[in-house]
Amino acid sequence: MAKKEALVGRKLKEKKLSASILTAIRNRPGHRPLAANTRAGDTIIASYNVHKCVGIDKQFDPERIARVITEIDADVIAIQEADKRFGQRSGLLDLDWLERESGLVPVPINAMSPTGHGWHGNLLLSRKGTVRHVHQLKLPGVEPRGALVVDIDFAAGQLRIIAAHLGLLRRSREQQAEAIMAAFETEEVLPTLLIGDLNEWRVGKRSSLASLLPIFDPSSGAVPSFPSRFPVLALDRVLGHPHNLVTAVEVHDTPLARIASDHLPIKAHIDLASLLSTGEPLRDRVNQAI
Repeated sequence: MAKKEALVGRKLKEKKLSASILTAIRNRPGHRPLAANTRAGDTIIASYNVHKCVGIDKQFDPERIARVITEIDADVIAIQEADKRFGQRSGLLDLDWLERESGLVPVPINAMSPTGHGWHGNLLLSRKGTVRHVHQLKLPGVEPRGALVVDIDFAAGQLRIIAAHLGLLRRSREQQAEAIMAAFETEEVLPTLLIGDLNEWRVGKRSSLASLLPIFDPSSGAVPSFPSRFPVLALDRVLGHPHNLVTAVEVHDTPLARIASDHLPIKAHIDLASLLSTGEPLRDRVNQAI
């Protein structure tokens, strides 16, 4: 009996220690603190790496992924790994079902194959606003990667969304971040979100995303989302320009999401109406709010 009680006591201590370690990791300096969230806003933008619809149970289940997408209930959602990577690069999701169940429709692009959904696996779905312009950006690096730059007119105003999936190699991510900034600087000034699986867990000086500063603050959207069962790494980010565009960032952590992919979805609340409510020129408003 004494041995059993000692074993139970040790397991409880280990469980408490694991919980303490996890809390420390999730709240370490550089990650977005809960105090930064106000949850005010008029639009929800989400991001989800669906891992080619293969869950942590090794099961290929596009229907399960689609159910998680409907759970998220976002106005716009960026999907990564929406296509098969090799061969015909065919799309993996039932887009008709998603439109019926959630009202989400794909932003029109030139897909990489006749049966594909995305641009280098990037797919943007929207149920709110009118798409004004789409730019398919090819990113440098060892692996083929890309980003979608999409301007959308919402009732509250215009928003640019850069949906990206950066590479696994540090040097590739550095080059890709620089390419995104180069493209950003040539575009008309608009409130902008950079969102997606940026494959970078560091938030300090060693981050491969350092070139995004000061336009985007890589730590402002850093909430742990990977791996889905025990999220400790902030691979998935949502970064706003100006910095006060994003009023809250949260991880969509549900029983279904924990098993459907190796990433948890993240979603951001944005407040376009408040940002654009003054009479100042847009460029001045954006620059002052950085």
